[in-house]
Amino acid sequence: MMGRRSFLAMTAAGAAWMGAAETARAAGEAPVRECYELRAYEVETEAQKAGLLAYWGDAAIPACNRLGVHPVGVFVAPDALSPVYVLLPHASLESVGSLTENLLADAAHLAAGAAFLDAPAANPAYKRMESSLLKAFAGMPKLERPAESATRVFQLRIYESPSVKTGQKKIEMFNTAEIGIFRKVGLHPVFFGEALVGARMPNFTYMLGFESADAQKAAWDAFRNDPDWLELRARPEYADDEILCGITNIVLSPAECSQI
Repeated sequence: MMGRRSFLAMTAAGAAWMGAAETARAAGEAPVRECYELRAYEVETEAQKAGLLAYWGDAAIPACNRLGVHPVGVFVAPDALSPVYVLLPHASLESVGSLTENLLADAAHLAAGAAFLDAPAANPAYKRMESSLLKAFAGMPKLERPAESATRVFQLRIYESPSVKTGQKKIEMFNTAEIGIFRKVGLHPVFFGEALVGARMPNFTYMLGFESADAQKAAWDAFRNDPDWLELRARPEYADDEILCGITNIVLSPAECSQI
C-alpha cells in the first residue's frame, strides 16, 4: 500500500507536471508529455477473462473516462488466454496516483463492477496484475488512435537496454528520426513510453496499430527496405548490439470494450 509520504510526493510531482503543462501552453511550447500505466492481468480461466473484460467494459472504462482517463485500451492475445493488457493514458502523475482512490469513491463504478470488485478469495477475479509507469517520448507526447476498423491489430514492443545511457541513446534514435520513418512507411504509432517504474529496466515500450494483419506485414516490409532507415541503422552510435539487449514483440487484438 502506498504510504502517506509517497502519495504526497506523487501528488506534488503531478501538480508540478500540470503546472508545467499550463506554462507550456501559454508560451506556445511543445505539449507536456502524457504518462501511461500499462497493466498486464494474469487470468487462469476463461471465466476469469470474461469477467475481467466485462468489468472494464461495463464499469472501469466509463469511470476512468469520467476521471479524464481516455481513451482506455484493452487488448488480448489472439492465441493465448493470458495476459489481458490495459492501457491507461494520464495527463499527470497525480492522475495515476489518485486513480484507485477515485474509482473506489465512484458509486456507479462500484455498482456496475460489484461482481469483479467483490470477488471472494476462494474465487478471485484474476490471479495477479503487473503494472508499468511510462512517460511519453518527446517525439510523440500524446497517444494516437491510428486504426479504427473491426480487423485492426496492434503490436506491443518492449526494448531493453544494457544501461540507462544506452537506453537513452535508443530513445534519441526514435525521437530524432525513427518515429518519422515509422509514420512514412505505415508503422502507425499509438504511443511511445519510457519506463519510469516497472520490471526489467531500463526499457521502453511502444505500440503500433494497423487496420489489418496484411497492412501490418506490408508496413514492416516497407520499413526494412526504407533508405532512411538503412542509413540510420548504419550509424555506429545506433548499433543495436551496443544499445539493445532484448526485444519483446507481442501481437494483440482489441477487446470489444477497447477505446483504442
